[in-house]
Formats: sequence, C-alpha cells, structure tokens
Amino acid sequence: MNVSLIVNPAAGNRAYRAIDRIETLLKKSARLKTFITQKKGDAFNFAKGLSGVDRIISAGGDGTFNEVINGVLSSSNLRLTEIPLALVPLGTTNVLAKELRVSERIDRAVDLALSGDPRRVSLGRINGWFFASMAGIGFDAETVLGVRNNMIKKISGKAAHIVSGFRVLGRYGPSLIKIRYDGSELTGYTVIVGKASNYGGFFYVTPDARITEPYVDVCVFKGKTRKDILRFIFGVMRRRHLLFKDVSYFRTTGLEITSEGTVHVQVDGDYFGTLPAKVDVVKDAVSIIW
Repeated sequence: MNVSLIVNPAAGNRAYRAIDRIETLLKKSARLKTFITQKKGDAFNFAKGLSGVDRIISAGGDGTFNEVINGVLSSSNLRLTEIPLALVPLGTTNVLAKELRVSERIDRAVDLALSGDPRRVSLGRINGWFFASMAGIGFDAETVLGVRNNMIKKISGKAAHIVSGFRVLGRYGPSLIKIRYDGSELTGYTVIVGKASNYGGFFYVTPDARITEPYVDVCVFKGKTRKDILRFIFGVMRRRHLLFKDVSYFRTTGLEITSEGTVHVQVDGDYFGTLPAKVDVVKDAVSIIW
C-alpha cells in the first residue's frame, strides 16, 4: 500500500513530537511518503499534486484536513477523489474526528487509517470551497478572526478563542444578515451552517446534521444584543437553543447569505473572509475512513 502522509507540525501542542511515531507505525504496513507543512496552503498544494497513492492520511487539526479535501477535489488527477482519506487528529479541538469518533490516540488512529473501511461523505461548499464540519457567519467567525494572529493560541487554542470571544463581545454590534433558501427568506445576526452535528468539539449547534447526507442544517440566531448572544451561547451549552423563539433551524441543499455590513465567515475553524456567500452541497464528494 502506498500511503501519503500530510502533517501539520504546528497543530495543537503535540503534533511535532508525534511525527516520528506516526511514521514508524505506518512504515510497518505501508510504503510511506511524508509531506510536512510549513505554512497555510501547503496541505492544499501537497494533496493537489499527489499521484500513485492508495491512501491519504492527514495528521493535524480540522484546518489541515480541510485543505487536504480541497486539494484533492481541485486536482486535475480525477482518480484522487476515489482515494480514501483518513485522519490522525493532532489539533486543539479535532471537531471532525470527534464527529466521526476517530480516536485521538495515535496508535488507534493509525490502525484505523490503514485497516478501516472508507465511506462516501457529502460535503458543504461555500463560494467554491469545501467544508466537512461547518461554516460560521457572524459572532464565531469574528472570534476566529481575532485568534488568527493571536500568540495566545500557541499556548492554548481554547484559551485564545475564549479571550477573543470576550473581546468581540465587548464591541458587539452585529450587522443584519439575510438568508435566502428554497424560495424562503429570513434574517438574523449569527448563522451556523452545519454539515456535521459537532461544533467546537463538545457542542451541537446543528444537532441533526449528518456528513453522509446530501444536506446542510442551518441554525439562525436572531438576537442582536450582548445579552442575546450570551443567552444563545449558554443555550447551546445546555442543548436548549433550538427551543428559543428567536432561533430558526432548517435543512436545505443550498442557500445564499448576504449583508449590507461587514460580516465575517469561518470554515471548519479557519477564517475564510466576509459575506456574501453562496452555499451548496456536493453529494458523495470523497471517501473518508471512520
């Protein structure tokens, strides 16, 4: 078996130290070629250029795997879309790994990557860029933007998000967001488009979303004030947010999201840009081992 391993040594707090162990385990059963990223975009380019490979393993966080997926799907080598993809979760949160119940123990993750059965999954796509877990528009995306260049993340990614979230909350004055889907229209101030149920590792903003199904689940929060967003956050933590009168939840195959103001977007935990955004779903886009 020819295996390509794409590693982000900066993921989480242990990725760099894990490389030798992952390689040692893989070499027991496979012919291995390792690609180590140095900057954002490397995983995308490595995956895009692969050939003659039987399995692609992404060792890193959600952002690394997101780049690998997009690299594979943008490649001129159409066979790549049939190659099974696997995860060795090394990131801070590992949202997709938790969704798919891939162990964070390296030996178990490697064993699954080599011997597990691949399953076809459907992916979300926002402005042409694929995502496996979710896209966030509004408060959480602005929080991610605040983390992007924050040195706190090097100490603790979760702490960095908490600090950034409080900073965003302190100046919170969101722009109105318009959502159009299936002939309907509604408005709100925070939108989560979920391809999977898990959010942030331990929460479920779109609890009915499934990566195998050709839909996205959308949660729209209509509250505008600081008090509202705090109520929404605590509602998510208690798994009661879908009971709120100012929360809309629906399933669709496509939607358009716009705003007259500047509204930020994050995709699979990485900052993506600003609205407008067009979202659709690609059925059975890739195969993932889980």
